[in-house]
Amino acid sequence: MMKMHKIWKIVERFKDSCRFHGWKTSEKDDWIETKNGYHNFLWTKNVHPSSFKSIAANRRCIVQEDSSYCVVEASYTAWLLSEAPSETLIKTIFENPDFSKKVALYNLSPMLEGKNLGFKLNHTDSPVFQEFENFLRKELKIELTPILNPDIDSEEHEIVKIF
Repeated sequence: MMKMHKIWKIVERFKDSCRFHGWKTSEKDDWIETKNGYHNFLWTKNVHPSSFKSIAANRRCIVQEDSSYCVVEASYTAWLLSEAPSETLIKTIFENPDFSKKVALYNLSPMLEGKNLGFKLNHTDSPVFQEFENFLRKELKIELTPILNPDIDSEEHEIVKIF
């Protein structure tokens, strides 16, 4: 539970910094609105590939407006994981171009264990996710290492295994 609390604090600090860009943020939910749509943050311990596929294909985001709620389509979704993702999940993202263009994956488990390290799989053109990575590097001094496709070659496969 403590790890999830740390991720929540990171997202809250990041959302505070987003206001300087003129982006709209939610006080209660983890989305950021820019001129190119909603950028949704989902944080979890881990996610099963079948659940991931279902959620990533749906791309829905709940937005509170005053006392009512509406469902919008999220342009982009970032998954913030407190455990290393499975190789199957990573392959799922690489094998589906729609996912890799709209979904980013951040393995924050090393950072949550006190290391200045995290892993990312981000092939989106989301300015929010780029800024999130800058925030992790500049504000939290976290070095983000790309998660590589485990099917390309055995050397890259070993990199995936180390986290």
